[in-house]
Amino acid sequence: MANAKTLELNILDRDYRVNCPDGAEAQLKDAARYLNEKMVEIKNASSTAGKVLGTDRIAVIAALNLAHELLEMQQQQGSQNDRLNKIHQMIDEALDKDSQLEL
Repeated sequence: MANAKTLELNILDRDYRVNCPDGAEAQLKDAARYLNEKMVEIKNASSTAGKVLGTDRIAVIAALNLAHELLEMQQQQGSQNDRLNKIHQMIDEALDKDSQLEL
């Protein structure tokens, strides 16, 4: 990785050293912070329910939850894009009709 920087991140009380492209440090730190929050939520919820989950299982559950959130957002964005395309088409049709009336 050209122009990479090594960052130390703490996730679920474990330190990880990862390479990061220059300029992406803040985004990677934010992503690690968000992942840590999700993993802590899962760990605390399982502890409250009397279960003790291993770090690997917590990581997989967090990954599944985040993947689900991502897919939902992509689907919502697709729906919004469809609506915007329909509105754009309606505007184009209205403009075409208006320009035909002027002729």
